[in-house]
Amino acid sequence: MSPDGTPDFPLARHFAELLGRLGATAEVQDLAAILMTRVADGHSCLTLEAALLAPEAQASLDGSPVLGAPGDFRPLILDGHRLYLYRFWQYETRLAAALLKRAADLPEVDEERLGAGLLRHFPLPAGDQGMGLGDQRLAAAVAVLRRLAVISGGPGTGKTTTVLGVLALLLEQDPLRPPRIALTAPTGKAATRLADALRAGRQRLDLPPLLAGAIPDEAQTLHRLLGYHPERGFAHDADHPLPMDVVVVDEASMVGLALMEALLRALPAHARLILLGDRDQLASVEAGAVLAEICAAPAGPRPAFAARLSALTGLPVGGAGEGPLADCMVHLRHSYRFAAGGSIGRLARALQQGDAGAALGILEAEAIWQPLPAEQGLASALVEVVRAGWKEYFRALQREVEPARIHAAWERFRLLSALRQGPWGAEVLNAVLDARLARAPRRGGHYHGRPVIIRQNDGALGLFNGDVGLTLAGAGQLRVFFPGREGFRAFAPERLPAHESAWVMTVHQSQGSEFDDILLLLPDADNPVLSRELLYTAVTRARRGVRLWGAEAALRGALARRMARDSGLEARLWSSP
Repeated sequence: MSPDGTPDFPLARHFAELLGRLGATAEVQDLAAILMTRVADGHSCLTLEAALLAPEAQASLDGSPVLGAPGDFRPLILDGHRLYLYRFWQYETRLAAALLKRAADLPEVDEERLGAGLLRHFPLPAGDQGMGLGDQRLAAAVAVLRRLAVISGGPGTGKTTTVLGVLALLLEQDPLRPPRIALTAPTGKAATRLADALRAGRQRLDLPPLLAGAIPDEAQTLHRLLGYHPERGFAHDADHPLPMDVVVVDEASMVGLALMEALLRALPAHARLILLGDRDQLASVEAGAVLAEICAAPAGPRPAFAARLSALTGLPVGGAGEGPLADCMVHLRHSYRFAAGGSIGRLARALQQGDAGAALGILEAEAIWQPLPAEQGLASALVEVVRAGWKEYFRALQREVEPARIHAAWERFRLLSALRQGPWGAEVLNAVLDARLARAPRRGGHYHGRPVIIRQNDGALGLFNGDVGLTLAGAGQLRVFFPGREGFRAFAPERLPAHESAWVMTVHQSQGSEFDDILLLLPDADNPVLSRELLYTAVTRARRGVRLWGAEAALRGALARRMARDSGLEARLWSSP
């Protein structure tokens, strides 16, 4: 912030000055600058309460030539007590309308065939009537009966297993005309994981080979699916819809408002949309917290649909939800990854439930939290952690020549930071580790064993933001190896798009991945970025063990804080008309 309290953000200042030239008063200019800053921080609007605008100041907004009401074409839109940039107001209203319309539009379904398929693809062990496979059967029924299905669940709850069964059920609905299916995710890494999981599970399906072959081998990023071009925008839109009958979106919590709206706009009216994700994870780095707001209000399906589901699945289904969107929601509750009494599972549940006291008790009782090392010993402590956590990786760097084996050793551990910048941010910590671990660095800072993460999409090379590669020496040359479906692809370091070292990744960068063990670094003081959602996302990246270093003030601040983004989407979706 600048000394006078207005945002010190160049784009915000330039925007405010532009509005001033269009006749905006000083009050409106200040609000516009604050709004731009809030959007950059992930909010889709600015509430007048958050702007601390006095009632008499609100009255001064009336008649501004740059500020309009819903339906006006002005740079700023005031919708009730929420102030929007025009395009974000448009994204939000269009997305809400598209979701509600799709939720209310029911496809034709052969329920006898569906019921038989549910019994075959989702058999229930004795006693499993409400958890585990029961929830998966319920989710599958919803996904076939509705044009919109939102399947939320934590890591290891079987979301991809469920959607594989859903695809089998949809293929069985009309075997002579199998639906055209698209598998997609917000990042290249998440898309690869989705495709790998479905490809492996497809072999277990009770389907004729021709039908099983209709399940795609590949998944792609949402940008690629929509045909995004930096200058021309999206190739697919309402006038040029996607040629698909079913679109599955994994890691939907990472999809921002603008991208989700673009997807809904490009989706044909008849197509089914299946959103998979964890509603308790961090939201997208872009504006909006779309999945969390979609999942915000339902108390189960509406009674009539609950009765229909119960008759079809053989499960007890209750619900008192209101509105068609409530019929599209299923939450998978049973984790197959975390043992019921294990520290990771108990900690994740405490964070989900907002029980800061229980979470802190687990961290202390299990001795998985400790204060930060002293500043003068920081570099040595980090190197010790890296050497221990990646012991097999460093051993493989010396002995192995196969990238696959080296990569497998690398994937077992991750060092995560809550922040990107600052003394305990990923940028600074990576520089510290590069200085200690680099052996004979080449031009550009490249060296044998250096992990790198791509920061900029490059469609020509097939490298995308978030892709992680390993720099390996061979035959006197350095090459960076990235995993792909057909094995590993090698690039000269100089050919890579914008990238950086990846010894330390941010929690956001780790979304969609899982590792045996993680160490999370919190800063030396509380920070507004810290939240229970951030802790939950970091903790649930680990399959086996989790540790946490951080100042007590930072830990307590994170446990006490919920991530909240100003938005009107939840109200548009769930408020009674």
